Amino acid sequence: MNTKRNLYKDFEHPFAQYVRIIGKGKNGARSLTYDEAYHAFSMILKNEVLDVQLGAFLMLLRVKEESVDELAGFVQATKDQLNFQPLSVDLDWSSYAGKRKHYPWFLLAALTLAKHGYNIVMHGASGHTINRIYTEQVLEYLGYPICQNEQQVAEQLKTQHFAYLPLEVISPILSELISLRNVMGLRSPIHTLARLINPFNAKATLQAIFHPAYRSSHQQAAFKLGYQNSAVIKGEGGEFERNPDAKTLICGIKNGELYEYELPKLTNNRSPVEEELDLAVFKAVWEGSQHHEYGEVAVIETIGIALYTMGVVSDFDEAMVKARELWATRF
Repeated sequence: MNTKRNLYKDFEHPFAQYVRIIGKGKNGARSLTYDEAYHAFSMILKNEVLDVQLGAFLMLLRVKEESVDELAGFVQATKDQLNFQPLSVDLDWSSYAGKRKHYPWFLLAALTLAKHGYNIVMHGASGHTINRIYTEQVLEYLGYPICQNEQQVAEQLKTQHFAYLPLEVISPILSELISLRNVMGLRSPIHTLARLINPFNAKATLQAIFHPAYRSSHQQAAFKLGYQNSAVIKGEGGEFERNPDAKTLICGIKNGELYEYELPKLTNNRSPVEEELDLAVFKAVWEGSQHHEYGEVAVIETIGIALYTMGVVSDFDEAMVKARELWATRF
């Protein structure tokens, strides 16, 4: 890396301008424009950036917090470097957080929808944060394969209407960058933009965020990217899962128009955290041999939000009625 740096003793590296724009101090710095963000991230994806520049760029963005234009530019740069063939996908479901306190009930919501014929592509990354259980691990336990290419995605959609694609298949570079979580000690904008990729241009998209402030930026970025139907929530543990213990504000897009809708809190007290995430219990709930009061409410409510986002129902009351019906007839 030192040899590479020495090449730029006498002239400036082309990526230096982007580090300077966002890092020029309290009064001199500004956010990147959409075009600047697009070009900067295209260089990163093409491996045209030095490691020291990349680290500085990601952490400066983390401190500043990425703007809507930056986020949309990063995502579009990523989408433009993908070569996936179009597939008929009803719902793009991002899963990047992992779970720690509760089971991944959102996964049963997605699989229930798939059982009823809705084509769902889920994508995510595993293992980038210590002490969490990730979607890949749970799917493998339930007997669902992890796709390694787009052909397998097409086959899984055809046979079971559900496919999971790891980020490392979508973009090896993004997968490498997201794993820097344990090197930097902080999440980077990669955790945000990965949720918005929608690699097969599904008709509707779902994203969850950790911090409420990101709800609006995800919504606005999805709008700028031209997504017609989308929902963003502060999901339990950072996954797209309705938390019955809290009000849930949905920042969405419905047929190309922005909206906000708040679902009420459903419990009087905070539900107990699981002592351990025993996947045998989780599987038993899925197979109907065991009940889980908190979990089944989370599943049904999450299905309801997905149904509304896909345009299957006209309002949230109808959505929850249909969601209960789908969960009860999942076998």
